[in-house]
Amino acid sequence: MRIVDMNWMQVETYLKGDDRCVVPIGSVEQHGYLSLGVDMILAERVSIEAAEPLGVPVFPVLSYGITPYYKDFPGTVCLRQETATAMMRDVLDSIRRAGFRRVLIVNGHGGNNPVGAFAQEWMSTNPGACVRFHNWYNAPKTWAKVKAIDPIASHASWMENFPWTRLPNVAMPQERKKMIDLDMMRMMNPAQVRGFIGDGNYGGYYQRPDEEMLAIWSVAVDETRGLIEGPWPQ
Repeated sequence: MRIVDMNWMQVETYLKGDDRCVVPIGSVEQHGYLSLGVDMILAERVSIEAAEPLGVPVFPVLSYGITPYYKDFPGTVCLRQETATAMMRDVLDSIRRAGFRRVLIVNGHGGNNPVGAFAQEWMSTNPGACVRFHNWYNAPKTWAKVKAIDPIASHASWMENFPWTRLPNVAMPQERKKMIDLDMMRMMNPAQVRGFIGDGNYGGYYQRPDEEMLAIWSVAVDETRGLIEGPWPQ
């Protein structure tokens, strides 16, 4: 359930019987022909669908992330690493003060991995609290399902093209784009990255049938729900 659909008294009552919550994080960045909000849309949606049957509250998605490589694509918003970790510190401090002790951070953007490292540091100074950092899109079961459908899957390709991330009246290319050289891209500045990757898709088809995408989504929701359920350290 979404915490924005609760009032503070309901949260206080919930915390008398449970101390779990979910915090989704994403980014606003180029995703080729797809929405700039792909990472935030998917992180929040998988969190809500996973947590709903368990009655565990989900906080609003932290929409902006660390994405320096896409700065030259209009619409991309990039946080500095220290800004992203400072924001997560304030969020974790606040929800811990409220009484939440078991927190699943559901991440939708690879550039946010420093936030996961920070969460480990935060736990070392907050005994009794436990934080899990979950990259939902490449978690073991979900990633295995992706690869079983099509081994060429990448940023802004078919694997992120869900009914809720594509845009109306935007046609997708039909070809299978050749994979870019990721090692080469990582050495480039933002202007070079834009010229190197073209439309933003790293490689692979731009879209696959919705039945395949919904099958991946079902695995992702179940895998995320399993982490919310636990086990958690005592």
